[in-house]
Amino acid sequence: MHFEPRLKPAKLLKRYKRFLADVELGDGTLTTIHCANTGAMTGCAEPGSTIWYSTSDNPKRKYPFSWELTHTSANEMICVNTARANPLVAEAITNGTVVELTGYDNLRSEVRYGSENSRIDFLLESDQQANCYVEVKSVTLLKNDQHGYFPDAVTTRGQKHLRELTEMANNGHRAVLFFAVLHSGIEKVSVAHYIDANYSQLLAEAKENGVEVLCYKAQLSNREMHISHAIEFIDRL
Repeated sequence: MHFEPRLKPAKLLKRYKRFLADVELGDGTLTTIHCANTGAMTGCAEPGSTIWYSTSDNPKRKYPFSWELTHTSANEMICVNTARANPLVAEAITNGTVVELTGYDNLRSEVRYGSENSRIDFLLESDQQANCYVEVKSVTLLKNDQHGYFPDAVTTRGQKHLRELTEMANNGHRAVLFFAVLHSGIEKVSVAHYIDANYSQLLAEAKENGVEVLCYKAQLSNREMHISHAIEFIDRL
């Protein structure tokens, strides 16, 4: 995934109302930009950080700038735009980077499934093997020792997705929870039991019922992003 035009830098002043942030542009201008991330963004939104933003040419947008990346004081890059995760994963599946998900003939997005009326991020289809349901989650919460965690806040939506994946596995389909690691400092991932114990329990039950967990890390820059390699998922410590 290439950024065209290339992202531009700004200094973060504050994030507020979940979807907005005030920044200072390179020429000293103060402006408000859109933030496509409803999570806690712990460690991703420290005032004074350098952020990178894209520009929309849609004249109907109230805020033409969108916050894409954070460059932290520890020299780490984080993709905070959660809307980027699915296109990155779709690209990686299609080009064969995700070796566990090769061999399918068709990839469809946002397909309705499950008894709770959800939409799966990706349905992989093939005449040669069982359909595969793939749910994508962005990981940006870094604690210590290069250890990342999901979720960064209680997620009833994520809990529902785990129940749906478990149902698909029990019905004979392949079901995958895909953690897209969008933080350059993270080298291993665990479930954040201390944040959402219900999610942690549902994930343990999902794995017992055959749901697979994949973790892949992205390479990030102000020019491009791509999913590069698998990293380790560690069960609850």
